[in-house]
Amino acid sequence: MKNIILSALFITLNTVSIFAADTPLNIAHRGASGYLPEHTLAAKAMAYAQGADYIEQDVALTKDFIPIIIHDIHLNNVTDVAEKFPDKMRDDNKYYVIDFTYDEIKSLNVNEAMTDSGKQRFKDRFPAKKSSFKLHTLSEEIEFIQGLNRSTGKNIGIYTEIKEPKWHLDHGKDITLIVLAVLAKYGYKNAEDKCYLQCFDADELKRVRFNFKSKLKLVQLIEEDEDEDEDTDEDADINEIATYADGVGPAIKQLYKTDFMQKARKANLKVHPYTFRKDLVAIENMSSKELLNFLFKTAKVDGVFSDFPDITRDFIRSLK
Repeated sequence: MKNIILSALFITLNTVSIFAADTPLNIAHRGASGYLPEHTLAAKAMAYAQGADYIEQDVALTKDFIPIIIHDIHLNNVTDVAEKFPDKMRDDNKYYVIDFTYDEIKSLNVNEAMTDSGKQRFKDRFPAKKSSFKLHTLSEEIEFIQGLNRSTGKNIGIYTEIKEPKWHLDHGKDITLIVLAVLAKYGYKNAEDKCYLQCFDADELKRVRFNFKSKLKLVQLIEEDEDEDEDTDEDADINEIATYADGVGPAIKQLYKTDFMQKARKANLKVHPYTFRKDLVAIENMSSKELLNFLFKTAKVDGVFSDFPDITRDFIRSLK
């Protein structure tokens, strides 16, 4: 009887493990950014509470080589930098993270994302210029997520993006080397660790894999193709990506009316498209529910970046 019980337990555990591996990932895009200003710790806390499997970090470097969490290499549309440091604006009318020390960065207030014309990008999201939010470092975010993992008993992962590595190198800063060092410090070194590292720059991901010999899970982000009729050698691209990366991150539109998924599957690549937004549906004439049905039931993606982790969480759970 004891052997039968142990055998049943073994089968059950293995079944759970296999099912979990096949369950699509709910990736919080810049945190729960549909509800709170993107890349703030408040947005990350909400994403954690809403059932994200992974939480995204975009990383740029300050003047004093500190990796901070922010979507762009400039500060204009998410902070009050123009009010606090008007003299630091460059000739292109932008304020760059790399021109500020971390102490200066910490003095800024963070707001809901704005357009270049000064309007709130998503009008029904958290009111701009309300409450008080701050920027923070990559280390602070990792410690925050790992602290929540300890206090909750969960194991939520991080999904880190290196922003504009060539641009940083041109300004004398090797952002990739710095990011890899921080990840390693907190235990993210191998493929089995709860960490994905992503970038739009293919050459930089190859550098990570072949020059730095990183064993982390790498994801090649793919720019949204503005010319849908352009003839591209997608097969060659996918096959090349498979030589150095574990997955691809296309825009959602790239999965629609194409055989992208089949090609990625053939190359044994995971597919994590971006971005699900209930207030900006990625494909025309689709409701949010229809889009989720397309992503998870038709395309059968391995995960999705979401501004609304609670909505994608509920949909993924409904698939079981």
